[in-house]
Amino acid sequence: MFIELFAKTHVGRVRSGNEDNFLVLDLSTSKAWTGSQGDTPPAEMRRFEVGEKGLVLVVSDGMGGALAGDVASRMAVETVRDMLTGGDENDGEGEGENEVLYGPDAPLVECLKNATDYANFAIHRKSQEDPRCSGMGATLTAAAVTHEGVSLLQVGDSRGYVLRGERIKLATKDQSLVQQLVDVGQISEEEAETHMFRNVILQALGAQPELAPVTGRVRVFRGDLLLLCSDGLSGKLRGEDMLQIVASSNGDLARACEALVAEANDRGGEDNITVVLARLTGDDLRSPDTDRITVELPSPDGDDTISHEDDTTERLA
Repeated sequence: MFIELFAKTHVGRVRSGNEDNFLVLDLSTSKAWTGSQGDTPPAEMRRFEVGEKGLVLVVSDGMGGALAGDVASRMAVETVRDMLTGGDENDGEGEGENEVLYGPDAPLVECLKNATDYANFAIHRKSQEDPRCSGMGATLTAAAVTHEGVSLLQVGDSRGYVLRGERIKLATKDQSLVQQLVDVGQISEEEAETHMFRNVILQALGAQPELAPVTGRVRVFRGDLLLLCSDGLSGKLRGEDMLQIVASSNGDLARACEALVAEANDRGGEDNITVVLARLTGDDLRSPDTDRITVELPSPDGDDTISHEDDTTERLA
């Protein structure tokens, strides 16, 4: 399997600073690219073969005011990177922990979940110890890509989509107040888009000592595109808009990222905007039999999975 990718983060048209960040991490080589390093990826990370250890993609949207949001999102992606690669950014605590939690037999999504838990601990501790960072937090939406498939992890309301042919599907579910109101039937999805509490999220890295990331699995095929973004993009563009912009970019992922960010800015750009696009290719991937996209999510009791398969761009039920 090969990955072609590009990413872009932009301050938007209103904010004075960018509190978004992203991470591209090739675990087979430990090479990483974050938003803090700029929008130009290292040449070797624009297209490469996915090794046995896999690949991790992350988008994180910081919050907390002043510089705290930037600190939170940067800590989120850097802590995940360091924990997954065995880095030494954990102040010497838990020596030998990586060998236990991230052994060769552990599924990558479980390693990612454990790294996210540690990032939550680190951000929460920083917010408690440093008055300048009090109340800071960050969303985290991630994709774990291996030869076995793609798993997604969600904390907050950044999003992950899958694009196939003429279809796009939201593969994550916002952990937000308005999504909860939609789920219980108090408001419609159309009302949720303009609701006064649409920016209230129910879970974020650093907000509480304990965290409950939600994971899911996507069945992917040759030519599928993964799109991860912060709400600076998804709050301005519907899925259909994203699909049309990507399709009009004629397969050029850099051009697609630029166009997505430009359109979000043209529609106001009140928030920071971040997007990661990754195309899955290679002869070892099957060609899709259909444009329908299937996402497997945990059942409410956590004992099984529920498959969501449709040919629409609507949110998961």
